[in-house]
Amino acid sequence: MDKPLAGRVALVTGATRGIGRAVSLDLARAGAHVVALGRTQGGLEELDDAIRTLGGGSTLTPCDVKDFEALDRLGAVIHERWGKLDILVANAGILGPITPLGHVDPKQWDDVIAVNVTANWRLIRSLDPLLRASDAGRAVFISSGAAHRADYRPYWGPYAVSKAAVDALMRTYAAETATTSPVRVMSVNPGPLRTKRRAQAMPG
Repeated sequence: MDKPLAGRVALVTGATRGIGRAVSLDLARAGAHVVALGRTQGGLEELDDAIRTLGGGSTLTPCDVKDFEALDRLGAVIHERWGKLDILVANAGILGPITPLGHVDPKQWDDVIAVNVTANWRLIRSLDPLLRASDAGRAVFISSGAAHRADYRPYWGPYAVSKAAVDALMRTYAAETATTSPVRVMSVNPGPLRTKRRAQAMPG
């Protein structure tokens, strides 16, 4: 079987379910070693079993992306073991409350911004040197139509604002790396998918 990503190292956040799990399995199938970051040890172990079934390899990293110091340490660990990072898939995210902006609890707002925005900036801060050390570094951030269609998604304020910020973060990072490194940066809007988050957002 062709392994176009053999020898590549890929980090996926939110790797234990939904988009993150599917991407992790596809990366492993293509030959990449997957550094899987997720909050639950059980979910990570199930993912590892699935990756091994495909003949791939993974490194399990139990971590909440709100643990920013852990994200800093992650960069150091990847540097020590591989000296580079070829692929970052910044997938971890939360929906937050679906309610009028004036009704959003401050802690709920802070959690959405921490997970969906600040954690991704901290990943860039920690991993940028490793992506630049690759001959073909790729950074992928998960976007959403809610980032640009707030009129279509009223009451999704925290999530919509956070995804608009992610897109701005991506564009800034893309501009900063375009002429100074082989790194290529993009955001992907996967559209509606049958995930737990979608069920939470659209319970009907």
